[in-house]
Amino acid sequence: MKIVVEGLLAIGVYNCSGQLYAIEDRCSHDDGPLCEGDWEADGCVVVCPRHGANFELSTGRPLTLPATQPVDTFPVRVDERGWIVVDIGPPAR
Repeated sequence: MKIVVEGLLAIGVYNCSGQLYAIEDRCSHDDGPLCEGDWEADGCVVVCPRHGANFELSTGRPLTLPATQPVDTFPVRVDERGWIVVDIGPPAR
């Protein structure tokens, strides 16, 4: 996992079993940092370090309380140079 910052937006980029995911580094429960917490590579889930809410990396959907709202996700790809590129246009969800 790597956190990248563009202006005021921080995004966590994850490699989960060879699939790349990009999710906003902001828990929808309390606006705290999300990507500084643990993550479960087997289930492609990120765990908020503050209150333990789990989010699906592919969709940003909350899987456990206290979060009830999804987190923004972004398209991510590897370009022709081999660089990882996150499209920070409108969120994927």
